[in-house]
Amino acid sequence: MAIPMSDDATAPWLQLTLEAIDHGPGQLEDALLLAGALAVTLTDAGGQPVLEPAPGETPLWAHTRVTGLFDAQTDIEVVKGRLRRFLRAPILPECRLTALEERDWVRAWMDTFHPMRFGQRLWICPSCQTPPEPAAVNIRLDPGLAFGTGTHPTTALCLEWLDGADLIGNTVLDYGCGSGILAIAAARLGAKRVWAVDIDPQALLASDANAAENGVEDRIVLASPAELPAALQVDILLANILAGVLVQLAPELGRRVRPGGGLVLSGILEQHTDAVRAAFVRDFSFGPPRRREDWVLLAGVRRAV
Repeated sequence: MAIPMSDDATAPWLQLTLEAIDHGPGQLEDALLLAGALAVTLTDAGGQPVLEPAPGETPLWAHTRVTGLFDAQTDIEVVKGRLRRFLRAPILPECRLTALEERDWVRAWMDTFHPMRFGQRLWICPSCQTPPEPAAVNIRLDPGLAFGTGTHPTTALCLEWLDGADLIGNTVLDYGCGSGILAIAAARLGAKRVWAVDIDPQALLASDANAAENGVEDRIVLASPAELPAALQVDILLANILAGVLVQLAPELGRRVRPGGGLVLSGILEQHTDAVRAAFVRDFSFGPPRRREDWVLLAGVRRAV
């Protein structure tokens, strides 16, 4: 299918809009994010955008359009190939590519982001709003250099798991920390030391700033994978990464969990659950998968040697 393109090829952004006809809006949103979209919006035929709906929310429009925002230098043909693969569709849904002028995307996002609760006591709140429950565990987080605000199902699954866990005095490793949201949540919920690891220097910068904003910078150690101590083992390891990367990193992630320690894996599309479990099952016993939309979280315990 040829994708219509607007005349302005000099704009700094590209947006690819798909019609939610044969695929659900959530499926298209997830596929665009996996294909590299910097942000995703859902709209009706002419109404107000909804930026990454909160977990459990579903747009009420009968006809939904899902739009991914990409840098102007993005190779859209590569994006289209990824979308076909993620959607398992030989032909893409009806779509349109347009150039987009610069605007304050952070402000647009913050105008729609609202405090969200995960579990019984954990809230993620933008800095510009008052926490609904001041006595709860409130994490201040705004959009910035790295992905991760709690709105995506994979992050929400991890936050809910953390809310229900006993972290007091534990050491935690957040592998692929992004914005630092999981590391910060672990520290605020009682972990004594949290290692926040990412290959992206911008993610480490964002995690550092967010940890300071939430008063837990003294308990969070930022590092690239190569900077982790060789002998480091932790009580709980969190990895909210895509399934293929989890399988590839299984030996490294597995050895970082002490015998009897916990392993929490997210970022897994439901159809990849068995492959991820198989990569870790030799050393870990897993409970039933936790599901949100099309995504799965696996939580396991490392067997004693």
